[in-house]
Amino acid sequence: MEIKGYVNSIQTLGTLDGPGVRFIVFMQGCNLRCGCCHNPETWALNKSEQYTPAQIVQKAERYREYFGQKGGITISGGEPLLQAKFVKEVFALCKKNGISTCLDTSGSIINEEVVSLLDYTDYVLLDIKYTSEEQYQKYVGCSFEKPLEFLKLLEQKEITVWLRQVIIPTLNNTKHNITELKRISEKYGCVEKVELLPFKKLCSSKYEKLGIPFKFAQIPEPDRAEMNKLNNMLG
Repeated sequence: MEIKGYVNSIQTLGTLDGPGVRFIVFMQGCNLRCGCCHNPETWALNKSEQYTPAQIVQKAERYREYFGQKGGITISGGEPLLQAKFVKEVFALCKKNGISTCLDTSGSIINEEVVSLLDYTDYVLLDIKYTSEEQYQKYVGCSFEKPLEFLKLLEQKEITVWLRQVIIPTLNNTKHNITELKRISEKYGCVEKVELLPFKKLCSSKYEKLGIPFKFAQIPEPDRAEMNKLNNMLG
């Protein structure tokens, strides 16, 4: 019986989720509960449509002419590593068809299926949400050691990595945090770039609709000047 994956949604021509123009699959299900999460509708694992790997790749093929040399497919979430076996099969088909693969993840899960998936992965967008154990435990729900361990694995497998962090005023918009993030990025040769993303509250309506409290509702969004300042710290 062919494996099926729970998919929340698909974006056909994304330009912010990996190199070039990308076909983005947002998987259903997440093991974390980040205070800044933009997609609370992806948390529950089985509340979504199911696809086979072949169906996903067939859909992606329709947009291949837009990919160019750099573009391809990105699988995001939720947390795609919860469905690593399915994602592996998608990426394996992509590799057979010459489509670049990119994984957008928190790096909070490592098991045999995840390690096997990485054999078919060209790029990883790795979220380093904070640079302290205390904040990870309080605002994410896992240890800071999890993404660091995952990054070490990516280094071993020589997979190109983009580190990403959502900048949340009052929590990680500090010189110390950016310095730590820069230190981490410089420690690993697989890291190609670091992206700082501004915290946004457009997701508030999703929380209201689902009847879930938005923990960060009172935190302000960073302005452009602050984002520029923090980006300049990265050098």
